[in-house]
Amino acid sequence: MLSIARGGLTVGGALAYALSVKNCAAMNVEFYTAVDERLPVPVVLPPMLDPVDVAGLTVLVADDVADTGKTLELVRDTLDGNVAEVRTAVLYQKPRSVIDADYVWRATDSWINFPWSSQAPITGPKGVDA
Repeated sequence: MLSIARGGLTVGGALAYALSVKNCAAMNVEFYTAVDERLPVPVVLPPMLDPVDVAGLTVLVADDVADTGKTLELVRDTLDGNVAEVRTAVLYQKPRSVIDADYVWRATDSWINFPWSSQAPITGPKGVDA
């Protein structure tokens, strides 16, 4: 299981439990900078995934949304040639996505507000971080 951080971490963790997968990893990719605002292209952030760690494996890549699909495409293309097989899973896929995920829970053209990314951070008493 390879989760795309950050949005895919929750999805990947849930799928790993559901599929009894214990070999989990994450790949950090930055693309969105604000609501419906993004960099020109997705950028892989450190720590980088070592291709040796996934060589020959069957990998399921998990993310929350395939909006443009460019992040999912970057990760899939990074794995391609290094793994035995790569498949993709997302909660939501938008019609403009450049990639069709192998597993999609819902198709939508709406902006998705997940509670873990759209709510204010949790703070403790008197503004102290919890």
